[in-house]
Amino acid sequence: MSSFRRFRRLRQSEAIRSFVRENELHASDFIYPVFAVAGKNMKVPVKSMPGICQYSLDRIDEEIDRVVAAGIPAILIFGIPDHRDDVASGAYDHHGVTQEAIRHIKERYPDLIIIADVCLCEYTSTGHCGMVDKNGYVMNDETLPLLTKTAVSMAEAGADIVAPSDMMDGRVAAIREGLDKAGFMLTPILSYSAKFASAYYGPFRDAAESAPKFGDRKSYQMDPANSREAMREIEDDLEEGADMIIVKPAMAYLDIMKEARRRFEVPLIAYNVSGEYAMIKAAAQNGWIDEKRITLETLTGMKRAGADRIITYHAIEAAGWLLE
Repeated sequence: MSSFRRFRRLRQSEAIRSFVRENELHASDFIYPVFAVAGKNMKVPVKSMPGICQYSLDRIDEEIDRVVAAGIPAILIFGIPDHRDDVASGAYDHHGVTQEAIRHIKERYPDLIIIADVCLCEYTSTGHCGMVDKNGYVMNDETLPLLTKTAVSMAEAGADIVAPSDMMDGRVAAIREGLDKAGFMLTPILSYSAKFASAYYGPFRDAAESAPKFGDRKSYQMDPANSREAMREIEDDLEEGADMIIVKPAMAYLDIMKEARRRFEVPLIAYNVSGEYAMIKAAAQNGWIDEKRITLETLTGMKRAGADRIITYHAIEAAGWLLE
């Protein structure tokens, strides 16, 4: 009689491997980021993110049609305005690019879930996520009313979910209070609770045209070395009224995701960010990796770590590969 276990019995064929598989990806797991840009007849490729483009309102259906056809249930919308100022007025403008994009998409695709990113960096003249004082310091409390106005304006436009990504302290409580006062008690908050000051965001700043004009975001986004602090951030956001949480980035932060899954019984979203996407795309274009296998393995790792849903630029391609 054998003295060892034969684990390979359950690996001998694809049929058996599939039968005992612990985690599976589905198109319904994905949330796809979409970039709406002010202007007309615009489809602007993002050079550092192959396959990703900015779309003006009159062409954005080209992208949304692909999302719907792939069976992806939700998008995360970002707006790139044609005007920026010190008070980020475009972020909460009733007719701002993001608000108009939300109205347009919701009217044509009523069953598609629209998650509106709530931040000021695309709209400020400094490129920072909040108001800046004369010394260049990003002010916390002075920023909260503008974030609240932004979230309310996006809910008014038809966003199903608002997602504050700024990392100001107390912003979830402020936004929750603002939404409730405006009559949007049922609008959920998906908070970027554990958002790290990461180098993996580089390509996104090309896509959203949101790079800071000076300094960096280390005074408000989290130190990549800290994990216990991430749990405190998540706990605090939930106490303030967040309904769901995001861990961002994903690949280098699977430990954060795993611990968050263990501690918190709320929907957990992984953000597979632009740098992670760009690395796979670049390596694949050089013929160094099998793009399909690497992508699906990477996304499966996020789900295995505890993610209920995954925000990913791979979503449309991955959904197609899952049908093969």
